[in-house]
Amino acid sequence: MSTGREAADLNLSGITPVNPLLAAPNLLTMVRIALTPFLVITVLEHRFALAFGLFLVAAITDAMDGTLARILRQRTRLGQYLDPIADKVMLSSLFLVLTWMGVLEPRIAAVVFGRDIGMLLVAWILYNTTSLRDFHPTFLGKANSFSQVVAIGFVLLSQTPDQAWAQPWVNEGRTISLNVTMILTVASGFHYALVASRRLELVGNHDRKAE
Repeated sequence: MSTGREAADLNLSGITPVNPLLAAPNLLTMVRIALTPFLVITVLEHRFALAFGLFLVAAITDAMDGTLARILRQRTRLGQYLDPIADKVMLSSLFLVLTWMGVLEPRIAAVVFGRDIGMLLVAWILYNTTSLRDFHPTFLGKANSFSQVVAIGFVLLSQTPDQAWAQPWVNEGRTISLNVTMILTVASGFHYALVASRRLELVGNHDRKAE
C-alpha cells in the first residue's frame, strides 16, 4: 500500500518538466482567479448580463485547464492545489454575494459553506496528524462542483434584464440546478467524511504494521 507521499508521486508521474507558473493549464487557472473580483463587482452593480459572460469565460477556462494538462503533459503539483482553490474562490464569492443581495436563499449558502468548512477542517486534521498529503476530489465532489457552476450560471442568467432570457426553461433550470446542488453538497460531504475515515484507518493499520 502506498503512503501519501508515494501516492502523490505516482499521480505526478509522466509529467513534462516545466515551470509551474508558465504551464498553460496553470495560467488558465490564474486567469479564473483574476476574473473573480470582476465577477463580484459586476454582480454588485447589477450588471448580470456582463457577469454571466465573464462567468461563462471562467467556466470555459475551468474545463480547458484539465484537458490541456493531459494533452500537453503539464500536470504540476501547483496545478493540483491551485485548480480547486480557484474554483472555491470563485464559487464561494458568488454564493456569498448573491446571498447578501437576496438573490439566493440563505439556506443554500449555509449548506455550501458548511460542507466546505467541514472538509477544510478534516483535511487540516489529516494533514497535521497523518502522512496523507493527496486530497483528491471524489466523483461526488466533482459532480457537486459541476452542479454549482451550472446553478450559478442559471442564477445569473435569470437576473439578466434582457426579456429574451425570460423564458420558463431558465427559471426551471435555476430551480432544478439549485436543488441538485443542495442534494449533491450534502451527499458529497458525507461521502468525503466516509472516505477520510477509511483512509485514516488504512494509514493507522499501515503504521501499526511498520512498528
